[in-house]
Amino acid sequence: MAKRDYYDILGVNKGASADEIKKAYRSKAKALHPDRNPDCKTSEDEFKEVNEAYDCLKDGQRKAAYDRFGHAAFDGGMGGFGARGGNPNGDFGSAFADVFEDLFGDFMGRGGQGGGRQRASRGQDLRYNLRVSLEEAYVGLQKTIAVPGSVSCTGCNGTGAEGAVEPATCPTCSGIGKVRASQGFFTVERTCPTCGGQGHIVKNPCKECHGAGRIEKERSLSVSIPAGVETGTRIRLAGEGEAGMRGGPSGDLYIFIEVKEHPIFVRDGRTLACQVPVSMGTAALGGEIEVPTIDGGRSRVKVPPGTQTGKQMRLRGKGMPPLRHGPGLQGDFGDMLIELSVETPVNLTPRQKELLREFEGIQADNNPQTSGFFQKIKGFWDEMKG
Repeated sequence: MAKRDYYDILGVNKGASADEIKKAYRSKAKALHPDRNPDCKTSEDEFKEVNEAYDCLKDGQRKAAYDRFGHAAFDGGMGGFGARGGNPNGDFGSAFADVFEDLFGDFMGRGGQGGGRQRASRGQDLRYNLRVSLEEAYVGLQKTIAVPGSVSCTGCNGTGAEGAVEPATCPTCSGIGKVRASQGFFTVERTCPTCGGQGHIVKNPCKECHGAGRIEKERSLSVSIPAGVETGTRIRLAGEGEAGMRGGPSGDLYIFIEVKEHPIFVRDGRTLACQVPVSMGTAALGGEIEVPTIDGGRSRVKVPPGTQTGKQMRLRGKGMPPLRHGPGLQGDFGDMLIELSVETPVNLTPRQKELLREFEGIQADNNPQTSGFFQKIKGFWDEMKG
């Protein structure tokens, strides 16, 4: 069976430039790679065919010979090209490796510079859970916290080497941090076993950090908690996380706020709610009650006559402040909702019982909820009888 023309295989014209040939090969090889076509029985043969064509046309001398003599240039006796060109599988190591980074670099963790050079690694981010009271969330506070973690070693300035000497480039991977090995049709990329992916080695490790460039140490940090925080608020402190390995940048510290439950107030965003009991007499006759506010003050509230349990009253601007509010945003404070609860007296004296019985006997139609309820019951019974 006659072999197909190499230019036809790659889908380019005979006068195509080296860049056009490489681009065409990249597209074909990516589409036909066996790993991407596990269910296609012909993809492996087509992939070999594309690889063989590119292996020939990427070489200037071999391309010139092919342009002049075609496949006969590699059949033997035509200038010494036969041994290489006659390989039906193509030279995978020399051809496919040229565009390996372009095709599969993202899957192999390719770095943007030097194939993934890792001279220093960034430290991990840390999380700190901080509980504050509702009063503290109202005014904001400055709080000192103790954060366990890693800090840069002062003995080696974070280099990991004694005397702060710069680490030497790894001889195995030449500073890349990864090594490659060709296995059949695949090029496998692994972390360098000599440097552990760092790209460099420390010949004389620091005695304090043993070459890590950092040590474990608890730090005290002063944290500013702004007014208006609520449960779930996250505060980021850049560079206050774990120190990086061998001089790498530090991670960040994230402080997660949890506002503790309050014995009086219930919070919903910037709104505060407070349930206040009132006596039966005050609810019936009206009057004034005194309620606390979150800022430590007191407010007097008028209770209208005939107040029922569940009645809500609003105090404007007595709720929580907006997060990180400024002097010009005082009007953005939330409100405070007061829910009245009419309290039934207990442990009555004989005189109180006597007065209540007297009141019960002379009261007129001044219980609208009771009257309305029993009217509904009467209508329900009449409907059931009908």
